[in-house]
Amino acid sequence: MSAEITVADNPEDRRYEIFVDGARAGFATYRLSPGLITFIHTEIDPALERQGLGTRLVRAALDDARSRGLAVRPVCPFVVDFVERNPEYADLVK
Repeated sequence: MSAEITVADNPEDRRYEIFVDGARAGFATYRLSPGLITFIHTEIDPALERQGLGTRLVRAALDDARSRGLAVRPVCPFVVDFVERNPEYADLVK
């Protein structure tokens, strides 16, 4: 059985959220300024860790930043590590 996984931007709370079968499983908080998004913290529900949800969340958030023409400042260690392991996102980093 496979779960339905979705990622959505929640600008009111300044975070991207990941959902598994409709239940929030984690989030990545950010600060937005003109032309720049700073990723501050990423968190996945401990019961759901080690399932690739953090990677899916960050990938979706970075893809959205790219589509919006935003540069990225990764402050969150998880996002820093993700970008280092996925050089196709290095061009976003400011």
